[in-house]
Amino acid sequence: MIDDEREIRALVATWLEATRAGDTQKVLSLMTDDVVFLQPGHLMRKADFAAAAQAQSGAGAPQIDGTSEIQELKVLGDWAFLWSKLKVDVTPAAGRPTTRAGYTLTLFAKQNGRWLLARDANLLVPVEAG
Repeated sequence: MIDDEREIRALVATWLEATRAGDTQKVLSLMTDDVVFLQPGHLMRKADFAAAAQAQSGAGAPQIDGTSEIQELKVLGDWAFLWSKLKVDVTPAAGRPTTRAGYTLTLFAKQNGRWLLARDANLLVPVEAG
């Protein structure tokens, strides 16, 4: 595995660890300033992501955990893409836990020698408990 691939896999692992720890600043540091997140019927930019993360932090914050199974990763110069199977579990302080799972397609850009998440499209859907 080439160094770029290793760095991108480490970024994904760091993202999941920082999310688990509620470290919003760390997660924000892993994305470009012009990042775009695409979800069915919804588009989110970095400021939107930061606001949503801030709203879910502090006392009573939900616990968020996830797993990412990278299916394919290709580096093309200063751009790279991966698609993965992602599962996200959200356990609120009060209320029922929820799970969303599905596929993602993520683009990374290399800026100043560092890989950052630049675009992300996810097709996560609710998973029924059972």
